[in-house]
Amino acid sequence: MTSEPNGRLRATLIGFSAVALWSLLALFTVGSAPVPPLLLNALCFAIGGTIGVIWVLRTGEIGALRAVSWKVYAFGTAGLFGYHLLYFSALRLAPPAEAGLIAYLWPLLIVLFSGLLPGEHLRPLHILGALLAFGGAALIVAGSGLNARAEALPGYGLAFLCALTWSGYSLISRRLGTVPTAAVAVYCLATALLSAIAHVALEPTIWPQDTLGWLSVLALGMGPVGLAFYTWDIGVKRGDIQMLGTASYAAPLLSTLALVGAGVATASLKLALAAAMIAAGAFLAAMASRSR
Repeated sequence: MTSEPNGRLRATLIGFSAVALWSLLALFTVGSAPVPPLLLNALCFAIGGTIGVIWVLRTGEIGALRAVSWKVYAFGTAGLFGYHLLYFSALRLAPPAEAGLIAYLWPLLIVLFSGLLPGEHLRPLHILGALLAFGGAALIVAGSGLNARAEALPGYGLAFLCALTWSGYSLISRRLGTVPTAAVAVYCLATALLSAIAHVALEPTIWPQDTLGWLSVLALGMGPVGLAFYTWDIGVKRGDIQMLGTASYAAPLLSTLALVGAGVATASLKLALAAAMIAAGAFLAAMASRSR
C-alpha cells in the first residue's frame, strides 16, 4: 500500500538533486571563464553524455536504447540544445537580470500546466506556492534592479521561449515515462555536437586558461550539465512534478549561497527574505500535494 507513495517521494527527491546541482552552475561557470558559452556547452554535454554511455554499458541498457524512437531522441535533443541556445541568445540581446528572470518562469509554467497531465490535479495552494517562490527567486535574479528597454524586446521574447522550452520538455518527458532515463545520454551527446557546430559558426575559440578552468569545466560536465539531467528525468517522470516545479525556485537561492560560501558574493537581508519566501512557497506546494 505504501510502496507507490514512497516511490513517488524518492523520485521527487532524486529530481530535486538536479536543482541542487544546478545551484553550482554559476560558481563553476565563473571558474571556467573565459570559455565562450557554446564551446562550454559542447565540452560539458560531451562529458555528461560520456557519463551516460558508461552507465549504459555497465547496466546493459543498450538494447533498450535501440528500441527508442528517433522522434524521442529528436525531442530530447531539441529540449536540451534549444533551451541553452535560447538562454544564451536572450542574455546577449537583453539585460541579464531581466532575461534571466523571464527565463526562470519555467518552474511556474510546470506547476500551472501540470494540471493538464493525466492523473494530476492542480490545487490553489500549488499556484500560490509557485507564485510566492517565484517572488523569492525574483529578489535574487533581479539583483539591484530592473531596467527594461524597448530594444531588448527580442531578448525578452527569446527568454520567454526559453521558459516554454524547458517547461515543455519537462512536462512531455513525464508523458514519455516508458522511455529509459539512459536515453538522456543520447540527448547530451547530440546536444554537444550541435553546440560545437554553433560554436564554430558564432564564437571565437577560447580554451580554459589554467588548471582551475579545466577542473571547472569537468565539474560542470559531471554535475550541473551532466548528472543533473539524468536525475531531473527521473524526477519529472516518476515524482511529484508540481512539488518539484515549486522547489526548483530554490536553485537561484542555493546558487547565491554557493557564491557567498566561495567568497564571490556577499550575504544580505534580501537573501534571507528570498530564502523565507521560497521555503514558504515550497511548504504550500507540499501541503497541496499531501492533501492528495
